[in-house]
Amino acid sequence: MSRATILIVDDEISNIEIMNAILEDDYEICFATSGKQALDAARTVQPDLVLLDVLMPDIDGFEVCRQLKADSLLADIPVIFTTGLGDTEDEMRGLSLGAIDYVTKPIQPAILRARVGNHVELKRLRDQLATMAVTDALTGLSNRRHMERSLQTEAARLTRTGEWLSVIMLDIDFFKQFNDTYGHLAGDRCIAMVAAALARAVKRATDLPARYGGEEFACILPGADPQSAELVAQEIRLQIQSLNIPHSQSRVSPFITVSIGVASARCRPNVPADRWMIEADRQLYVSKQGGRDRITTTQFDQQTECCGT
Repeated sequence: MSRATILIVDDEISNIEIMNAILEDDYEICFATSGKQALDAARTVQPDLVLLDVLMPDIDGFEVCRQLKADSLLADIPVIFTTGLGDTEDEMRGLSLGAIDYVTKPIQPAILRARVGNHVELKRLRDQLATMAVTDALTGLSNRRHMERSLQTEAARLTRTGEWLSVIMLDIDFFKQFNDTYGHLAGDRCIAMVAAALARAVKRATDLPARYGGEEFACILPGADPQSAELVAQEIRLQIQSLNIPHSQSRVSPFITVSIGVASARCRPNVPADRWMIEADRQLYVSKQGGRDRITTTQFDQQTECCGT
């Protein structure tokens, strides 16, 4: 397990050196000597915990904490204030801004190690729970809830530049017959193998493969134009074909196959994110009606209805 990263923020180098000496054996340490440096470092490093001085010359610790908690990407990072003030009113102010603890100077090594250790472990457990909440237990892919939230986020982000966004939906052909023939344990193994093949086919770090439900999967491809999205769909189909999972009751192949629908559009302010799912699902239906084991694509915009190819 990789070591947690602690960001120490203090305008006195001697204080940073003291805390670094106490913590460096157990954690990766980075530091900042001003409020602005602290905010920049937090966005760059994404630390697991921030030790934050209250009194600093440019932006004080209270304002740094407020900005950290106002940023959705940084809000979950625990903040421990370090100060020599020893003032209950200041302590209450810091806690009201979202800090989780307070350590007074001069620093007591045992107390600092204990409090940092406790809060780092709590964050690790929270992160695990957060991951479980957005992960499909059988396949390890993102679940439907996470996929739909990610689609909303990507559509909003790409709308600012009018870039392409593509969504792929796929369904294992004749999966009910597969379960009836081979049993539900074999069905679960099949779903897990298809999920692994899907993950291999979707190679960019920005792309998101997900289990949409049952034997149905989806992929979000930010920035992918229609041609790029179709290439990904072809790779998905080939990867799943290469599994050679026997399916004696399929009407299209002696092995497991998938039907695929692809929808692509440039992101515009008046196109809701779920439009991509609707269009991709329409194309998936066309693939099923057309004989299954095939890919159907569409390019749409807010003025026109989809046109399958």
